Amino acid sequence: MNILDIICKKRDKVELSKQEINFFVEGYTNGEVTDYQAAALIMAIYLNGMTDEEITNLTLAMAYSGEVLDLSKLGENVVDKHSTGGIGDKITLILMPIVAALGVPVAKMSGRGLGFTGGTVDKLESIPGYNTQISVEEFIQNVENIGISLMGQTLNLAPADKKIYALRDSISCVESIPLIASSIMSKKIASGANKIVLEVTVGNGAFMKDIDDAKKLAETMINIGKLAGKEVVCILTNMDEPLGYSIGNTLEVIEATEALQGDMDEDVKQVVLELGSYMIKLAGFGDDIESNKQKMLDCIDSGMAYMKFLELIQNQGGDISYINDVSKFENAKYIYTVLSEKDGYIKSIDAQSLGKISCELGAGRVKKEDVIDNQVGLIINKKIGEKIEKDDILGIIHANDELKLKNAIEDFKKSFTICEEYVEKPEVILGIME
Repeated sequence: MNILDIICKKRDKVELSKQEINFFVEGYTNGEVTDYQAAALIMAIYLNGMTDEEITNLTLAMAYSGEVLDLSKLGENVVDKHSTGGIGDKITLILMPIVAALGVPVAKMSGRGLGFTGGTVDKLESIPGYNTQISVEEFIQNVENIGISLMGQTLNLAPADKKIYALRDSISCVESIPLIASSIMSKKIASGANKIVLEVTVGNGAFMKDIDDAKKLAETMINIGKLAGKEVVCILTNMDEPLGYSIGNTLEVIEATEALQGDMDEDVKQVVLELGSYMIKLAGFGDDIESNKQKMLDCIDSGMAYMKFLELIQNQGGDISYINDVSKFENAKYIYTVLSEKDGYIKSIDAQSLGKISCELGAGRVKKEDVIDNQVGLIINKKIGEKIEKDDILGIIHANDELKLKNAIEDFKKSFTICEEYVEKPEVILGIME
């Protein structure tokens, strides 16, 4: 078996065997297959696609290319949640303490942000003292002790995926459903879960712009799950506007804290309840979705969810005085209020543009080694379908650099389209696929 024959087969639209896929993944991970050979194969996959069996074999080969987390000590059903990413996505910070407070074990490894999509680890690290770089042993012990732990990806999880993902980016082969699906699912399988709830975001601020493509991606990941013995539910959510009202690390932690105290934006609430109700179902804690949603609302109302959030933070070294009094968080140097220049209704919001503005202010990374500025970001005061009058507050910019602030102001205004006609609020949950 050699890599040239494998490239030729896929170039000629011939299905690859499990052994051939394993040979490629193992060879590329250890350096025996060169970048240019891997690029040729990835391009052939991009152009000619893969069968469900090929995608599953690629997923499993990438998942087992490094360490695989064993979470069997936590029970028969270990449920994980993953989002394909978006603007202002603080769902993990809100959702995980709720389901943990309801008895679902939460052992979640999260990533850092790159580009305009924020990372949960960056948000957690904006809480003074919170330690995301704990050992796997401590991670599992935390879940056994208090039912929840959120940490960064310290293990050598799916190293083949890391290499292939970087290569895809450099040869314009990112937008491929077999490659996206296998990338996401390989990391989830390596993370040790046997039940997975996936949020597939759709729209201007998401990776998948089109609902049909999002459905194809969801269907592919569900099929991978079936063939790999993992139960997968996909929830399609709207990302044509930012989720909630904040974009930026400290600002999103403050929003998450307020949400767990009962003050939650409607779009955030719908996503949290939908994802959480299916996590509870997959964990075997209740088959009725509406009943599960009510359990979650009761958990917030009783204060149990907020107390679990405090317990999580304190247990990993975080200073909970910042959560109990969010005014303790240091503000950005410049806080600028953007006013509307006319009356009307918010017709559309360029979520991706707002993500890029926040990134340029310092809230995100352009390169992996960039240092995050936790204080900066954006507050959105009006959402699609809302009425606005001239001189109403459109939003607030938090900046630490005067020039960056100046550049952000006009771009922020341009991100909103205001029209005279009434505009309906968009649907938040676009579909459930099991």
